[in-house]
Amino acid sequence: MATQVGIAPPGYRLPDSAHIGKVRLQVSDLDRSITYYEKVLGLKVLRKSESSAELGAQGDERAIIELQERPGARQVPRRGLLGLYHFAVLLPDRASLGRFVAHLSEIGAYAGMSDHLVSEAVYLTDPDGLGIEVYADRPRDSWEVADRQLVMATKPLDVRSVVESAGGKKWNGAPAGTTIGHVHFYVGDVEQAARFYHEGLGLDKIVWSYPGALFMSAGGYHHHVGVNTWAEGAPPATDEDAKLLEWELVLPDSASIESATRSIEGAGFAVERSNGSPAARDDWGIRLRLRAAA
Repeated sequence: MATQVGIAPPGYRLPDSAHIGKVRLQVSDLDRSITYYEKVLGLKVLRKSESSAELGAQGDERAIIELQERPGARQVPRRGLLGLYHFAVLLPDRASLGRFVAHLSEIGAYAGMSDHLVSEAVYLTDPDGLGIEVYADRPRDSWEVADRQLVMATKPLDVRSVVESAGGKKWNGAPAGTTIGHVHFYVGDVEQAARFYHEGLGLDKIVWSYPGALFMSAGGYHHHVGVNTWAEGAPPATDEDAKLLEWELVLPDSASIESATRSIEGAGFAVERSNGSPAARDDWGIRLRLRAAA
């Protein structure tokens, strides 16, 4: 994209290859959650213990979701809690999204649907009330830019066109290449969140005119991290709640991890350094872990 997009951070800037790794979720009933993620999202269990499980796409041995059981964890209230708004499962192409939408209709699963111009998306809620987006990106050369911001919106999804893109093929589970594309959080203050994610972590601001929200990314992507204040007045998620325990950002090497760590510390946030995968929390306790690419 020739047009300059976004606002670079004032100091350290993440490498273009930075991307989301795994999300780790706290759930109240492990077996119930596994059933949901297998049946509805089409994921498979890669590893399982008495209290946890890792899941990935069909034909792929990379874990994208880890479930950690806490019996009795409270369901997320309808208005939400500060913390996770949703994590977003990125399918490799529009045809896969079309098959997924048809699959949801076949099993009678309720979903919200939106066209964001840069992507087409379906919204679900898991048994504990945790928000999930499943989406496919439109080609990058079709993304529009206005005043250095990517043009994004929330419009009705052309469901018929999306389903037709499947070419009549059935959904056989999340296809190889399915990843976590982005994470989106409820926060108490957008500018305060920008101190951690933009000034500290080193993400570019990509869209900042969306009401009550800010979208940030590396490498010109529409967003790896979104934050919003749409759950105004809600308390932060606690250890007693179903919630996001942590999310991973994958960087190319140990040198970039060290640079990001120093930048986060320089912005005034504490970093836990352990086994080459440091972790830090924003002002609402949302935990980020940095991991080097394999």
